[in-house]
Amino acid sequence: MRLRCAVLDDFQGAALESADWSPIEDRVETVVFREHMADEAELAAGLADFDIIVTLRERVPFPASLLDSLPRLKLLIASGMRNTVIDYAAAERNGVTVCGTASTATPPVELTWALLLGLARGIVEENNALRSGGPWQSTVGADLHGRRLGLLGLGKIGSRVAKVGLAFGMQVSAWSQNLTKERADECGAERAPSLEDLLRSSDFVSIHLTLSNRTRGLLGEPELSLLKPTAYLINTSRAAIVDQAALLKALHEARIAGAAVDVYDTEPLPPAHPMRTAPRLLATPHLGYVSTANYATYYGDAIEDIEAFLSGEPVRRLGVG
Repeated sequence: MRLRCAVLDDFQGAALESADWSPIEDRVETVVFREHMADEAELAAGLADFDIIVTLRERVPFPASLLDSLPRLKLLIASGMRNTVIDYAAAERNGVTVCGTASTATPPVELTWALLLGLARGIVEENNALRSGGPWQSTVGADLHGRRLGLLGLGKIGSRVAKVGLAFGMQVSAWSQNLTKERADECGAERAPSLEDLLRSSDFVSIHLTLSNRTRGLLGEPELSLLKPTAYLINTSRAAIVDQAALLKALHEARIAGAAVDVYDTEPLPPAHPMRTAPRLLATPHLGYVSTANYATYYGDAIEDIEAFLSGEPVRRLGVG
């Protein structure tokens, strides 16, 4: 009898087209779920008959209570090699092997610039006006050349965002708790003396930090109040780094020129969520990792993970050691 594999959150119906699943089809029946299951009871019921689960990023938490309710589960695959919403101790206790996949920083870098440019040049407003018979030119674009791009985080993604900023002729500064002058110099950026200094001086602020106890709520109302009224904030990292209520207040009170976000406190975003109607906000449905090449990597590696598990030699294991 074939094992059963559940592929979660395949919103676009792209999982089976993004990689060649034929190497495992004689041993594994693959079922895709295109609708998100947010409730733990719904997950427990819907996934009860599966031996393998493939989940995207950190969208679905796997706490001990859920893992304990899935006695048939033997292999859990999460895209990427870092996942903070899986209880690894509970997985081990339940005999569940957890594996990851490769990932690339390219798609979130590109989306960051799509959002930044969309904000700066009023792309959405102008496109909507043109297509609906609205006014011919209603916005005046913000220049990038000569303006300051402030980066929170100068790691794998932030450093590549910095290079594009430099190519646009922007002044680039960066800050994080552990950022050294040597690292900033290496990336062509100035190391800001403090978070407050970076926020006060930047025309565009883009967030590229991992979520941790130190970064959760890093930008609250006091920090957002330091931004210039002409400044823009871009967050393609994690919603919890920015106090969502404080951001909404800043947007409604026009205390900043605008913001672009790709990440939210609840995903998918509920229909009545205030982020859906906030002014001066360019919002996308967590597209940072969503690209043809990344999906090919995620699902291609997931198939390799399954094959390796079936052979008794799991690869790309997470939560081990």
